Amino acid sequence: MYFGVDYHPEHWVYPYAGTAENPEARWERDAQLMVAAGVNVVRMGEFCWGLYEREEGVYDFEWMRRAMDVMKLHNIQVVLGTPTAAPPVWMARKYPEILPVDEHGLKRYEGTRHAYCMNSDLYWQKASGIVTALAQALGQHPQLIAWQIDNGIGGHGTEFSFNDDAQRDWHRWLQAKYETVENLNNCLGLRFWGQVVSRFEDVPMPRSAPTVHNPALVLDWMRFASDTCVSFVRMQADILHQITPSIPVTTNLRALTRHYDHFDMADVLDFVSLDTYATLKHKPSENAVEFDIMRSLKKSNVRLPGGGEGFWVIEQKAGNVNWQDVNSLLRPGVVRLFTYQLLSRGADAVLYFFWRSPRIGSEKFYGGVLTHDGRGDNRVYREISQIGDEMKLLAPVLKGSKVVAETCILHSHPNEWKLKQPQQHTKAFRLRDHMMLFYNALHDRNIPVDFARPPRDDEDSAALQKYKVVFAPSLHLLDAGEADRLKLYVQNGGTLVSTFNTGLVDEHDIAPDTGFPHDLTDLFGLEVQEFDPIPPEEENPLNFKGAFPTTHLHTARIWCDIIEPRECEVLATFARDFYAGRPALTTNAYGAGRAIYIGFMSGQAFYGDLINWVRQLCNVSTLLKVPENVEVSVRQRDDTRIYFLLNHQSTPVRITFYKPMHDYLTANTFTGNYDLPPHGVLVLDEKVTKA
Repeated sequence: MYFGVDYHPEHWVYPYAGTAENPEARWERDAQLMVAAGVNVVRMGEFCWGLYEREEGVYDFEWMRRAMDVMKLHNIQVVLGTPTAAPPVWMARKYPEILPVDEHGLKRYEGTRHAYCMNSDLYWQKASGIVTALAQALGQHPQLIAWQIDNGIGGHGTEFSFNDDAQRDWHRWLQAKYETVENLNNCLGLRFWGQVVSRFEDVPMPRSAPTVHNPALVLDWMRFASDTCVSFVRMQADILHQITPSIPVTTNLRALTRHYDHFDMADVLDFVSLDTYATLKHKPSENAVEFDIMRSLKKSNVRLPGGGEGFWVIEQKAGNVNWQDVNSLLRPGVVRLFTYQLLSRGADAVLYFFWRSPRIGSEKFYGGVLTHDGRGDNRVYREISQIGDEMKLLAPVLKGSKVVAETCILHSHPNEWKLKQPQQHTKAFRLRDHMMLFYNALHDRNIPVDFARPPRDDEDSAALQKYKVVFAPSLHLLDAGEADRLKLYVQNGGTLVSTFNTGLVDEHDIAPDTGFPHDLTDLFGLEVQEFDPIPPEEENPLNFKGAFPTTHLHTARIWCDIIEPRECEVLATFARDFYAGRPALTTNAYGAGRAIYIGFMSGQAFYGDLINWVRQLCNVSTLLKVPENVEVSVRQRDDTRIYFLLNHQSTPVRITFYKPMHDYLTANTFTGNYDLPPHGVLVLDEKVTKA
């Protein structure tokens, strides 16, 4: 179990720390405080290019070696960042062509991080050079256990650049995909508005224009930009694997906030790492969904330092941030609570950002484990030290354990990109909000859930078969191969829950002429003949049949599908408008499984009833019986289940234990009633009898 901090030794030298006679003296004191807090790993070096290479071609890695040597003296391992997220100022001055250009044709200048274009051949050459030199200089250091590539790849909108190099790569990418100009014109539908081209070199980038670009072209631009990000990381990973084959590589991801395909990115990494702002959120499910997505990005070929199958949290905020309207302090116990939420959902390491609030730069009032004075007698340091002591107890317990889910939510990045384009059916619909209605209902019932993209090949199809239920909210963009594999999942006995706004276009953004949802009308036993987005303030009541038990009077909101039933069984109908009495909720037997279709959006209570019904229908396992406001997660290993009980409330919650449960943190055994304190945590075990 790795427990650590993000350390910036370059911040803590004279004149900001140390002395003129011993500029690096502070590093030793920091290492001592780390060990006292239970820290056994640090991440360093992610923004140090300008210090490694002050002059072109003249490298100095010895100061970082000395920092790593200090860590070695205290048995602290090191994750070393490649510094390509922050090119030196001299580079942009000497080679201004590396700077990104925005959609308005305006250059974005140097003097900060992410001031580069990932399509620049020159920048690739320079990035390759620094990564190679760094790996050759420090790759054999005994403390090095992993590389972090770049930092926040694609941050600040730099997934996209409109440079000449980007335009060249864009045209090459299109030619590789479509092979002929005729095929490109047809697949992108460029006949619309007469925007056909006769050469690949004539295809525009979606720069600022009088009105919207062809949506299929914009979708391909998003794919191209995503491939560029992934290729840039792969280039560095290949170098690092060649020079240091035994050292795994990762990069820090942020769930659903970057415009590249996270599943593709995970494929080029040995393990996935997360930057989390968990402590800034209010609903526990809004934190948990990001952790579950991260855990799900890489389910095979995982190579973690120390082994395991989970993910790392490379940046967990230890204190307040500095970019909100009001940057409030984190209340006592909150960092600990969210640390356990991360562990409960599969994290095998947690590193806090910052180790110490910096005295310089744009983040000087970002909260750290240590405050500016660096003494180590502050509240947050004491809290982190407590967690560090607890990690020593839990490390052998959690080793080899993992999260196992029986349910899955499908998420497609191209579908997300498509639904963020202008001219949607309704501006009131947001894919993230729709997905969260399902996720909230699963989370609030403590049902573990994985994420996956729609199955693209036989390996994806095989992986999907392990889930009893798959939820597919609003797969607006769905290609024929994905549709066929969803049918295979159901045919083999799975239960698929799908919704309105599904299968309205194929992978080329072309609407089908065979009915909606395209290639799935036989699976659901129905055809959507029309769809009626309704104003956010309006509702259409729903009438349910006895097969679907309800706890509330549910209504349709935002969207109503007008469905022509065929073989399906109707479970609910609309009550108003010209489609009153028409199906709203259906189920259809298909092969050995069933396909459920929801032709509307509703309030959160409906999705609670849906999950309760589906859980019983599919015999989905339940976890411990606890009050509704207690979050429960489980990691399991062999015949042992490790339960995490988290109280996200600022008041105590009473839990009743119907059988003895052992708490790893206190070594107590609980029976009967127990009051879980505000922001309190229990880590319990229960032996599982093998069948």
